[in-house]
This record gives sequence, structure tokens and C-alpha cells, in this order.
Amino acid sequence: MSDNSCIFCKLASGEFPSATVYEDDLFRAILDISPAAKGHTLLLPKTHAVNLFELDELEVSKALLVAKKLAAAIQKTLQCDGINILQNNGTAAGQSVFHFHIHLIPRYEEDGVTIPWKSLSYSDGEAFELANKIHQNL
Repeated sequence: MSDNSCIFCKLASGEFPSATVYEDDLFRAILDISPAAKGHTLLLPKTHAVNLFELDELEVSKALLVAKKLAAAIQKTLQCDGINILQNNGTAAGQSVFHFHIHLIPRYEEDGVTIPWKSLSYSDGEAFELANKIHQNL
């Protein structure tokens, strides 16, 4: 199912033209029109899901397998030094288009592309306590 107001649904379905690098029955991967680096690719499911939590387990599993395949092809094609594979869920996490997608961004030493965050630290025992709380919710 798709959302008629969702730009990524229209891109994933082929309704809007895009530079497609991969397609199967579940996904389409396209070059981002506002790339962080040349070759920046978006992996989009063909069915609408706002975020990771709305995808079924088959789609989640296949998404990561396809991302791995795409990353290898991008690296081989561009001879980049590394690749960021990013996926954001919710506004607070940086999601700006509410259709699940994975960014694959080719990286080069000293390329100036940044993914900044301020590093924090845990007090004594705090990390173990939090890990146990998260574990209890699995």
C-alpha cells in the first residue's frame, strides 16, 4: 500500500522519474537529488511505512541485505574509502521524510561530510543499569 501524498512512495513506484540503481519486488534504490556526496543513494520500500517500526520483519531483513549489496557496488564503482549507512526514525533523530529509507553515503578521507553529535559519558554503573532496562523490554 502507498500513501498518495508521500513523495517517496511516488519515487519508489516510479511515478516520478529518478536515477534508479536497484529495483526488486520490495525496494527501489535511487540517487539522492541533494546528495551529501556523489553516489549518495536512498533505499526505499515500495510499500509505505513511516519508519522502521512499521516494516514487517521480512522487509527489515531484506532492507539490510539490499543495503549491503548496494554499499559493495557503490564502493566498487567509486573506490570510496568508506560508506555511511544511515536510517533515522522520528523528527528528533533527524527524519524529515516520513517514509522509511536508508541512506548510503560514499565517504572519502578528509571529504568534509559530517554527521555530528556531542559525545556524552555514563556515570559509574549507569551503562550497566540502562543496558539491563533495555534488555528487559526485548
